[in-house]
Amino acid sequence: MEPSLGTVEDCESSCFGSEADLNQVREKMIDEESAVQLADWFKAFSDPTRVKLIGALLQKELCVHDLSVLLDMGQSAVSHQLRYLRNMRIVKRRKAGKTVFYSLDDSHIEEIFVQTLQHTKHG
Repeated sequence: MEPSLGTVEDCESSCFGSEADLNQVREKMIDEESAVQLADWFKAFSDPTRVKLIGALLQKELCVHDLSVLLDMGQSAVSHQLRYLRNMRIVKRRKAGKTVFYSLDDSHIEEIFVQTLQHTKHG
């Protein structure tokens, strides 16, 4: 049975650790800079508006106007979120005349988004 949220499970006071080779684990652990970058990247997915934008762009390339209609938000608010996502290299933009179209930066974004969504819907 898994512990409920809010509970912490510690080793018993008589625990001397597992028999794992911790040096081997330590050598393969993520470095500090990569850990910060990965945490920042996941922060981008922590906002429901950004998640909805990514979900819409998963379907097709769209302009800010289209996204503002879909999300029922002002264009400046949508642009602000898109700028954040672009700085994180989650979305990219393409200009066609005066219109700016947004799409997901690459297939990795789609894979991570879809897999995470499937995980949240999984029992």
